[in-house]
Amino acid sequence: MDRIAIPVGFLLAAALLLILLLWLFQRRLIYFPFDTAPPAESALAGAEDFSFTTGDGLTLGGYFIPAAAGEARAAVIVFNGNAGHRGYRISLAQGLSRRGLAVLLFDYRGYGGNPGSPTESGLIQDARAVLQYALSRDEVDPDKVVYFGESLGAAVAVALAVEAPPVALVLRSPFSSMVRIGQTHYPFLPVGLLLKDRYESDKRIPRVTAPLLVIAGEADVVIPPQDSVRLFDAAREPKRLHIVPGADHNDYELNAGEAIIDVMLEFLDETLSTNDSR
Repeated sequence: MDRIAIPVGFLLAAALLLILLLWLFQRRLIYFPFDTAPPAESALAGAEDFSFTTGDGLTLGGYFIPAAAGEARAAVIVFNGNAGHRGYRISLAQGLSRRGLAVLLFDYRGYGGNPGSPTESGLIQDARAVLQYALSRDEVDPDKVVYFGESLGAAVAVALAVEAPPVALVLRSPFSSMVRIGQTHYPFLPVGLLLKDRYESDKRIPRVTAPLLVIAGEADVVIPPQDSVRLFDAAREPKRLHIVPGADHNDYELNAGEAIIDVMLEFLDETLSTNDSR
């Protein structure tokens, strides 16, 4: 049987069409907002809803979870990853609250029922706004605010930490840049030329002055642990690296397990006691 010859021009046109579609719809491959976040009380007893306004006029929602007993040792702002909404981070918030920390969960623009569409500049703008809201609360000591960023949220937290240093920065499954992660998962595409939202944490992290804890999963197939280590290596001291054995990106042990909360609390206790002694 004779083979059917496919014109080179057709293949070139198809490739260009694919690249055009990826350029136009690339953010749908990065951001996965779904569902509307439920009211705070239905998510966790004692939590309260809050709202805040961004610099470009969007009103976004969040949960405030107080420390379970007594005055909070610090307040933790959680910067979510690229999927779901704040309700999916309740287990983490509950674990931190039980250990004496107040927690602010919030959703970026376009997530959890919020208005707007996510972009890199938009998410960083949301981060600035939630920090200002946190500092306006009486329960939050401005000298004891911790940023906790997970995956894509780690890049948002790093960007904010350059502008407004926290008392400590905790990054779970961070990546060095979105370009590198895109090249890892789509090696056949010109990611470096196409990508709009680049999240170049490797260029920002050397300017971060806050004590740093990086947590990564040994078996993470979304953010390879070696890329988290690459970002860690680019950061200043003081810093600490913790690899969770056998953990993949969405495993509970890496997201809200007691072991990572223990590591976080040990790191925060050391950081806060160092600050208090100055």
